[in-house]
Formats: sequence, structure tokens, C-alpha cells
Amino acid sequence: MIKFFLWFLPCCLVFTATGQKANYRQAERFLNLESLVGTTTIVPNSLKGTDKFWYKYETGEGVRYYFVDPGARIHREWFDRKYVAGEVSRVTHKPINYKNLKISGFRLDEDGKTMRFTSEKVDFFYDLCSNQMMPVDSIKGKKKKQEQVKKNSVKSTKWIGTYSPDSCCTVYAKNHNLYLFFIEDSVEIQLTTDGVPNYSYAGKNRDTTGKMVTANVEWMADSKHFYVEREDKRGMASLYLVNTLGKGRPTLNEYKFAIPGDEHVQRNELHLFSVEQKKEVELPVEKWKDQTLTVYKAGRPTKNLYFLRKKRTCDEMEFCRVIPETGEVKVVIHEKCEPYFNDQLFKLHLLYEGEEIVWWSERTGHGHYYRYDKNGNLKNAITSGGWTAGKVVKIDTARQTLYFEAYGQEKEGFPYFARLHKVRLDGKGGVKLLTPEQATHKVHFLTGGRYFVDNYSRADMAPRSVLRNTDGKVVLELASPDLSRLYETGWKMPEMFTVKAADNVTDLYGYMWKPADFDSTRQYPIISYVYPGPQTEAIPLEFSVVTGFNNAALAQVGFIVVTFGHRGGSPLRDRWYHTYGYGNLRDYPLEDDKYGIEQLADRYSFIDGSRVGIFGHSGGGFMSTAAICTYPDFYRAAVSSAGNHDNNIYNIWWGETHHGIKEKVVAEKRKVKNPVTGKDSTVTIEKVEFEKPNIPTNIELAERLKGHLLLVAGDADDNVHPANTFRMVDALIKVGKDFDLVILPGQGHKYHGKALDFFRRKMWFHFGKYLLDDYSSERFKEIDAYMRLE
Repeated sequence: MIKFFLWFLPCCLVFTATGQKANYRQAERFLNLESLVGTTTIVPNSLKGTDKFWYKYETGEGVRYYFVDPGARIHREWFDRKYVAGEVSRVTHKPINYKNLKISGFRLDEDGKTMRFTSEKVDFFYDLCSNQMMPVDSIKGKKKKQEQVKKNSVKSTKWIGTYSPDSCCTVYAKNHNLYLFFIEDSVEIQLTTDGVPNYSYAGKNRDTTGKMVTANVEWMADSKHFYVEREDKRGMASLYLVNTLGKGRPTLNEYKFAIPGDEHVQRNELHLFSVEQKKEVELPVEKWKDQTLTVYKAGRPTKNLYFLRKKRTCDEMEFCRVIPETGEVKVVIHEKCEPYFNDQLFKLHLLYEGEEIVWWSERTGHGHYYRYDKNGNLKNAITSGGWTAGKVVKIDTARQTLYFEAYGQEKEGFPYFARLHKVRLDGKGGVKLLTPEQATHKVHFLTGGRYFVDNYSRADMAPRSVLRNTDGKVVLELASPDLSRLYETGWKMPEMFTVKAADNVTDLYGYMWKPADFDSTRQYPIISYVYPGPQTEAIPLEFSVVTGFNNAALAQVGFIVVTFGHRGGSPLRDRWYHTYGYGNLRDYPLEDDKYGIEQLADRYSFIDGSRVGIFGHSGGGFMSTAAICTYPDFYRAAVSSAGNHDNNIYNIWWGETHHGIKEKVVAEKRKVKNPVTGKDSTVTIEKVEFEKPNIPTNIELAERLKGHLLLVAGDADDNVHPANTFRMVDALIKVGKDFDLVILPGQGHKYHGKALDFFRRKMWFHFGKYLLDDYSSERFKEIDAYMRLE
């Protein structure tokens, strides 16, 4: 009796203090709900190059196969699953579950009346008129034999390498160098001698060990020239990880990795070769030190050669055309964009083999498309306005029409939903919206180009799939998911909300998850799931049951879980918004997160603004630690997973693009000998160098920690090196701070399997302990039971 009283008393005190206990059982039920959803997106498989297509769809009733004929407005199940499963079972003598019928290799005969497919490694004919099927074993055997004979014949005459369009010669690599082989007279010519490991002409810079291997070769259409892209990583420094798992001694994993301000970074090169001259054509492609270089093809094989070069400072680039016969490089388009170019949305498209160029630019503050001629003369703006043009989905040159995604066209709408639009390439007639629903639309055009499958959803709306014509009219309703079993578990859609940024002007958008047993008369701690961008935000843009590390499951423990954007986040809005954090890579999102939570606590009585948690992964792990240290009296608990706590040792793209790097011209005096007089003289040579940026780190904030921080890292993370976490740990130890640390052996930047489940539960328990004060001894026994994973 006394023992029971001693156990019951602290539990009562905990319950009285917070009004609730951590509901780990309910959270556990939400861990594996994906299997209750089935298919959410339809990918059409075209038949015979027409608008007709088939698709596979899975619900709680199993897998079904559908046939669609847009012209005849036909959408039906393609065949009787029970009959087909029975015939497959009869032929193969295997038990077949008709609800899980596995079929592949669909093809339709030219008359459109007979279908052929493969199941259980057996080919079948299916007569669509009589609905009868039969195996084609004899035909299959005959065909297989013919293919084997053909394969052996080709093998005896085929040479390794990349063939020219006229099939007269091929190019391959040996010992990292290039070789040209003339097939008719069997003559091999070595073209290069400077190929070495990490500076190789062979694919992926691998060690060729003297064998012939494929090289990174692309032929020009005239068969007279070809080019090779090559990476120079010789001077780059390495990072190291210890492979701790497995049998025997731990081993070392070494990989090249450039960090902000490195003197030696990866260099991209472009090499052009002449077949007639049997040597390289000199190309003056380098303009800026440590520039990046990307080749663009205008057709395949290409008649013209184009490339894009961008400064290391990420604020200036040029699009250039190469004249293969002379090696001349002509600048077609030159553009500056401060502080940096939007890498996520920038694209260019070559039309009519380079006669016209479709170019994306943020020159007006919003991303839009522009049309240029082959010489770089601007013909017209294709799109314009206070919204953002996104990914090009299709360019119909015959109809002079551009189909593209766009964001934020409605002033009061959610600015992140991708919706399909079309516009004439000359910009006349305006932009037409084809998918009007406020949701994220993912479309697939059919082969004929007259119809497209539109899959759309959002975090608080179930997925829907329809077939539309190119005017946006819905032609057919397609299959949709059955979510009834999902709802039976208590799962609910998150709720959309809007708050203001700390400037009290900028709108921020987000979603909120609540417990299944939510009671509006009670108060719940609030947890913010974060990711700072600037290349993306944590806001879910389409339907999902596992947003973040399963925000819905975390909410079941007894929390209100939210995620919302902040200035400096998404690149989908405008240039000002996504570049807000430039030069301040640590602090820019923090005050918006704090102010947004304060607004939600003021708005909703069920949110307890005195019990605030924050968590995130990667950049979100970095942000969550920065937040709890920057506002130590606001955030009570944080979980920081795989955080890049020291961006000075994270990758070069992240740090230099979004924090900035400055170039400087250095004058260097050298002694040279006059070839005429033979006397030494001093000359001044100017060269460009880059100042190593000093990016603020979380390590500098360690002394300010007051709350409860859980740090997590995988020891095999070759993206955000675990040294980021270890440096944070070291700083906290040195200033005498208490914290928790979990290392996941063998896990990379993305956690998998039991390690992922362990991490999720560990996060629940951390927030349950410090936001719900649920840490009695009996609760730890319950926790221990959950941690014993099967």
C-alpha cells in the first residue's frame, strides 16, 4: 500500500501540474500509417504513342489496372483481376493473390485488340474483345533465341566507347586518358596524356586500370567534333569518416569535400576535339577563377555547343556559344543578380536547335521567362507580374506555347502551390491558368500533347487525379485513394494558418497538427518543426501522413505541432523573401519563429506559450539549436538532428551562396629574366583570391543555453559531417552545460529502419519529459518497453 502511494503521488503531481500525460501509445499507432493510404499519384503509361494510356492504382482493395482513352472518354478497369490471376496460377502452378497481381511489360498490338504482358516471368496474350488470355511460351523461347544470336553477333563486332553519329569511329578512355578509334582500319589514336585520378576523362573519375571504359563523350551532329566535360578535384581537401560497423577492424572512408573559402575547389572544364585534326581544339572557356560550368545541349546529337558559366560569388553568369570549327566562344547572354542567383528555379531552354532561348530571370524581383534569339537579343518577356513563374513542364513549339508552373498569382492565396499555366512564346494573349484548385499540381502530358493527367493535393486536402485537355477542362475523373481506414485510426488533416513575420508586415504560412483526442478547453505545449531554407521551407505542399519526422505522431504525445515559413526561406515567393538571410546565415529565421509562436499562443487559448519546443533536421537541426540558445527564456526544449552547427565546415554551395564570399585582387611581384638582355627584372602580376568567410556558428552561443537540448547525429553522415555535432558538444561541455546526445552508428544524413524509429521515439520522450513534466519512474518503464524494438 505504501509502495503504491509513493508511486501514485508523483504521478498525481505531474498530472495536476500539466493537466495531461504523454500519450505514447497513441503516438505509436501513428508511426506506420503510410500503408493505409495506397496510391496517391497517377503516372500514365502511354500506348502506341497515342493519347491512350494505362495506369496502376492501389487501395485497400488491392492493386487494379486501368485503361483510359481520352478521345472516347473511356476510363475503366482493364481486365478481370480474378480471371487473370487464375490463368497465371494455372500456367505457373503458383498461388496468386488477385488483389496483389504483379504485371509488367504492357504493350498493345497495332490493331489495338490484343494486349501482351508479363506476370511471374511468363508472357501472356490477352484478347481485349473476347477477354481471353493464353501463354506465349513458344513465341517467347523463339524470340529469346533470336535475341541471343543477335546479341552474340553484335558482341563480336562492337567496340567499347561512344560511337560517332556516322558510326565511323568511337571514343573511349584508358588510364584516365582519351582514345579515338577508327573502325574501318582499326587505328587507335591517343588524344590526351594529362589524365590522372581526380582529373580523369573517364566516367566518374574512376581508376581505369588500363582497361577500355566509357568516357564522358558527347558527339556533334556532323561527326567531326566531340566534347568532354571534366572535373578537376586534385587540389581539393578531403573529409574522413570511420566505418564503425561490420566485421573486423573499423575502416576509413575518405571523400573530397570543399568548404567555404577553400583555396582549391572543384574546377569544371570543357574539352573539344576535332576528328579530322585528331587533336583537341583550344577553347577559351574560363573567364572567372573557380567558375562553375554547365553544358547545354540543343538537340541530340547536337549541332551547336552551348555552356553556362557562373562566378564563384554566385552573382554573375554568362551563357555562351562555341564555334566548333574555330574554338571561338561567343557570349550570348550576360546577367547579374545580387546577392545570388536562385539555383532552385533558374532554367534555360534551347528551341529550334538554339535559334531561340527561353531564359528564366529574377531581374524584376520575381522570377519570369524571357525569349531571346540565338545572338542574345531580347525578343520579348514571356511572363510578367507580381508572382513567380516556376518549372517548365512542356514547350509546344508547333503551337508556340509554353506550359509552366506558377506560384502566388492570387494576392490572398497560399503562395507556394504549384499550378499549371500556359502562355504564348511571344507573350501575347496573357497567361491562362489551367489548374485552378488551390493545391500543389503535378502533371504528366500524354504523348499526343492534347491531354495531361493532373494529380493535385495539399496537406489538408486528399489527393485527386483527373484528366484535362490543354484548355484545362476536366475530361475524366481518374482513380482516387480510399482514406477511410486512415481516418479510423484518429488521424486528422493538419490545419492551415497565417501569422505575421517579426516586421508585422510579411505574411507567413503554415500548418498545425493536433492530438486525436484534442480538447479545446485544455492547454497544450507547442512544438515548432523548422527548416531555415533558403532553398526550401518545411511547409508541406502536398498530402502526406509523415510530414517532417511524422508531425502527426508527435502531436499524439500531447502537443500542438506547427510548421511555418519565415523571411529568408522559400525561393518560390520573390527575390527579397528568399535572400533575406544573406550575410546572416545563422540568425535570420529565429525572430520570425518566436514571433509566430507568440501570435498562435495569443490567438488560441489551447496553446500554452510558456511550454515551447523546437526541432529540426540538417538545417533545421542547426536552427533549433540556434533558437534555444538565442532565446533561452522562450524555448524550453529542443531536438537538433544532423545539424550543421558550424557552417564554416559545411559544403561550399550552402555557405558561399547564402552567406556570401568576397573576391579580392592581390598584386604579386615576381622576378623574370629578360630573354634579350638576360637580366632579371621585377614585374607585378595581379591575381584573384577569395576571402574566407566567417559564418556565425552555434558553438558561439553555447554559453547561453538554459533549456533542454537533445543533439543527434549519424556517424556515417558524409553530407553534414558529425564533426558539426561534436564541436557543439565540446563547446557545451567547456561551459558546463547539461544536454543529451545520441549517436546513430552507421547512419548517414538520412536515417533508416530501426535507427529512424529509435530517433522518433527518443524525440517524443525528450519533449514528453521537458514539456509535459512526465518523467516519473513508472513512465520510464513504459518508455523502456517501447524502446525494445523488434
